[in-house]
Amino acid sequence: MTSGSPWLTALALFSRDAWLVLGSAFVMGFTIFGGIYSLLFNLYLLRLGYDLGFIGLINAAALLGWAVACLPAGTVGGWLGNRLAMVLGLGLALVGYLLVPFCELIPPGLGRSAWLLVAYLAGNVFIALYDVNSQPFLAQASSPVERDHLFATQAALWPVAAFLGSLAGGVLPGIFGALLPTGSPSAPYRYSLILCAFLLGFGVWALLATRGGQTSPREGQTPPGEGPTPATIFPSLGIVFLGIALFLQGTGEGAVRTFFNVYLDTTFRVPTEVLGLLAASGNLLGAAAALLMPVISRRTGHKRLFVFGTLGISAALASLFFLPGMLAASVGFILVLVLVSITRPAVLVYLMESATQRVQTLLSSVYTMAMGLSWSAVALFGGFALATLGYPGFFLVCAVLVAVSAVAFGAQRREQLD
Repeated sequence: MTSGSPWLTALALFSRDAWLVLGSAFVMGFTIFGGIYSLLFNLYLLRLGYDLGFIGLINAAALLGWAVACLPAGTVGGWLGNRLAMVLGLGLALVGYLLVPFCELIPPGLGRSAWLLVAYLAGNVFIALYDVNSQPFLAQASSPVERDHLFATQAALWPVAAFLGSLAGGVLPGIFGALLPTGSPSAPYRYSLILCAFLLGFGVWALLATRGGQTSPREGQTPPGEGPTPATIFPSLGIVFLGIALFLQGTGEGAVRTFFNVYLDTTFRVPTEVLGLLAASGNLLGAAAALLMPVISRRTGHKRLFVFGTLGISAALASLFFLPGMLAASVGFILVLVLVSITRPAVLVYLMESATQRVQTLLSSVYTMAMGLSWSAVALFGGFALATLGYPGFFLVCAVLVAVSAVAFGAQRREQLD
């Protein structure tokens, strides 16, 4: 192996399967999670004539559906194996996202709205199969020597891919509008979403190219055909307690990702261009921060890194209450994204290494479901809280919840997760 950077040494150890799953993760970020689809979907709905009420409803329903699907996704992974579950999930999600823009074949009205809701919900529900099963697959396709760097690389890929996807999504409607002038304001967005769904097919291809346990000399993947055991379906009390702690931690990220732009826009009249620059800066700094996780965890351990990083997220949120102003708010926003990018791979490695192979998928399900439920809860109830508390008070409440999550996670014992 190379005697240079630890990163180069770790990269050389990544298995073929690991690289292919990382490739699928990049495609996911570029297209669906933070990329083209995330940027254009709501704009497409606006150009179809839908109001903010329907837009909020369809996004909240999709996010909640994704979260609720996580535990069943783990069960499916136990039946089919992690690899096949990932392929099936991403392939079916592609179909759901592809069907969304074909809603225009139905006349405006209740039928079109139902088509949009069902197709977009299906895409998000099936994507849970990929999200839940990709973490144990990566854990089983790696050894402890390079696992920290592998999960850190995955965490860094998402924001980079989302940044590039956002840039692409910004120009695609203009390109289609010039190439296919129809006079319809929704047409450029329709064709952009169709192209985005087809691009997701590259992620499916990458997963099909993996070999799973057949070529893994270390641990192999969750074997299909054996069916899930009770331990892989019904969480123990310790795992339920873990899920609550992760749910509370997710409210911090959900709060800033959902309401921070609105906060700066309505309170400080920050131009859209500046908001975009802040979001891009937060994503890119978060990607760089994720790569620091292996270095920091060697000194602190994964659990302590997650606890102290979570306390840092709480402090950054609290600063939005105690230090009002655009500059302080912007710094707090970026700090939250940076710390989330460090803590996410740390907690995933901790969970994957805290359990037997059969329970890894369950822990991945609990983690993903907790994140989805917390973000959907913030989206659904945040508006009511803001009307009562205002933005500073709302962020302070979230800071307290995140601090409680750090204490609860720190009190969790490793043996409770198996």
